[in-house]
Amino acid sequence: MTNSVSERAPRTPDAPGPWIAGIGGLAVAADPREPFVQLPDPTTKVIVRSEARGRPTLLVSGPRVRATYHAGKTDVSCVEVRLAPGTTRPLLGVPAVALVGRIVPLGALPGPAARRLAFELARLEPEEVAVRLADVLPDRLPTAADGARAELLRAAVAALSVRSGRTPGHVGEVARELAVSERQLRNLFSDGVGLSPKHYTRIDRVRAVLAHAGELASAELAAVTGYYDQSHMTADFRTLMGVPPRSYFTGRLPAPRACQVIDSQ
Repeated sequence: MTNSVSERAPRTPDAPGPWIAGIGGLAVAADPREPFVQLPDPTTKVIVRSEARGRPTLLVSGPRVRATYHAGKTDVSCVEVRLAPGTTRPLLGVPAVALVGRIVPLGALPGPAARRLAFELARLEPEEVAVRLADVLPDRLPTAADGARAELLRAAVAALSVRSGRTPGHVGEVARELAVSERQLRNLFSDGVGLSPKHYTRIDRVRAVLAHAGELASAELAAVTGYYDQSHMTADFRTLMGVPPRSYFTGRLPAPRACQVIDSQ
């Protein structure tokens, strides 16, 4: 399946550190012929959105729990800085759960942290935003106690994620390995990721299926991504993507809709 959205490489910092999970750029071509698919995504992102006219807009996009399909809009480009688990509150002043399913102007978030960051980034070119974030994040790291929570969260995220050579663990198993209760693990994920551990795992598995669908047969792909069987994988894929895998990969997609309205509250 193809669409009219192309990736581009923005300027990136030499050492983004553990608080930035990834940096990327997207550009929507003029006269797009295919819907733009926004995949389920467990991360919070700082986005610089540019159009042909007007100044770039600084946005925060929270975790997205299901795929959405949109009619392409001409001459739009974005630089996206994906925040690592546990980064949302120290950088933006709000827990990740407060941003689930939302796209918010950076400066509209409550509290001084987001307003200060919006002021700092507004003067920069879009390609410079990631570099600036990498510079300011070390000064806004949490206290030692919160830092220990962030380390615990990153360990839990790694254990629940699909990785080469190892299937993701189950929530109860991971809680026991980390010597926390399942309730503590849920609270940790709510604040630092925005999703429950179970929902995070579902999204991560579906994204792994999307990334490796052309490399493995369906049954093998289900096994290596931690599903019970192929039927389990297909059901999860349909729930999060809106269509079963065969329909998605042959371009039989849900009808596109208008892009998500920016939430200012």
